[in-house]
Amino acid sequence: MKQFFGMSQRGNLQEAASGLGKPQFIMLLSNEKQFEEHVKALEKLYPGVPSIGCIGMGYDTRMVEQGVVIIAFLDGVSATANVLEQVSTMPVKYIERLRQDMAKVGGTGRDTVCIDFCTGNDACALTTIYTALKRSGISLVGGTGDAGLVSANGVIYPDAVAYGLVRNQNGRVKTYKENIYHQLGNYRFIASQTDRSQYILGALNGKPAKQVYQDILHVTDKEILTRTFQNPFGKINGEDTCIISIKDVQGNSLACFRQVNDSDVLILLELGDYRAIVQDTIRRICEDFPTRSAVFSVNCLFRYKLFCNHGYMSDYLREMAALGSHAGLIGYGEHYNNQFVNQSMTCVVFE
Repeated sequence: MKQFFGMSQRGNLQEAASGLGKPQFIMLLSNEKQFEEHVKALEKLYPGVPSIGCIGMGYDTRMVEQGVVIIAFLDGVSATANVLEQVSTMPVKYIERLRQDMAKVGGTGRDTVCIDFCTGNDACALTTIYTALKRSGISLVGGTGDAGLVSANGVIYPDAVAYGLVRNQNGRVKTYKENIYHQLGNYRFIASQTDRSQYILGALNGKPAKQVYQDILHVTDKEILTRTFQNPFGKINGEDTCIISIKDVQGNSLACFRQVNDSDVLILLELGDYRAIVQDTIRRICEDFPTRSAVFSVNCLFRYKLFCNHGYMSDYLREMAALGSHAGLIGYGEHYNNQFVNQSMTCVVFE
C-alpha cells in the first residue's frame, strides 16, 4: 500500500489533491470556514471513494494550520467508511452499520484497523464502537475534531463519529500509544463531586480539586491552565494510565477534557524526557516493522502547543519522517481502542 499526503496552505482543495490518482480511502482535514465546501468538492473529485473528514490541523513534515489536507491510502487496501449518529445520546442505535462494514471489509486485527473522527462524547462513542471491533481483535486509532462536525462519504454530520475500516492487503497493521508523562511523587486521589456531562472534577480526597492542585504545585488560578502541559492528571486503568488535561477553572472545581467519575483513582503526572520517549517509540516501531508503508498518527493539541513552546515541533515531525510516509491530525483528544485520552499520541503503522 501507499500513503498520499497533499496540502494547501491557502485552502485550495484542487491543489491539495494534485497528484492523487486512484485513492481507495481518503481522510480530509479542513478549516471551519471551508469545511462544507471541501467535503462537497472532494466527493465530486472522487465519487464513491470511502472518505471521512473533520475540522483540524494536519501535518507530514510540515504543519497545515488553516488550509486543507488530504491523506489517502491506495495501491493495496480495501476500505469502507460510515458514521454513527446521535453520539451524545445513543450511538449504539447505529452499531449495525459498523457490523455490516466489518463483514464487508473482512480482515482481522492482524491486517485491519478502524480510524475515527468524533464530534464529542468520545468515551461513549469508543465504548460503543469497540464492542463490535473487539470480537475480531481490530484496533482503533482516532481523535476529536473541531466545531462539532465530521463528514463521511461526502455528507456532513453533527453529533456523530465518522469511521473508516481499512484493511492492508499486503501486510500487517499495528497501533501504538505514546505517553510522555510519568507519575509525580506518590500522590493518589479518589475523585468525587464530579459532573460527568460537563467533565467537572469537584474534589480530590474530599478537598476542593483546585486547592489540591494548587497546594502541590504552588500555582495561581491563571497558571493552572498552562501548568497542565507539564502536570496533567492520570487515571489508573489497569496497568495503563489515561492522561486527563485540565480545561478550565470553575470556582473550586476543575473542568477537564475527558470524563472523570466519582470514585475514579487519579494520580498527578509530570512531563518526562519527551525527546528520548519519541526516539524510543520510533525504535519500537522499527523493530516491529522493518519495512513500513505508512504511519498515520493523531497528536493532541496540547502536545502540539507544548512542542511548539519548546521549539521541538519541527524536529518532531522530521524525526517521525524517518519512519517513512508519516502524516496525521492534531486532535482535541486521542482515541486508542476503547480509551479516550489527552496529551498523547496514537498511531497506526502499516507494513
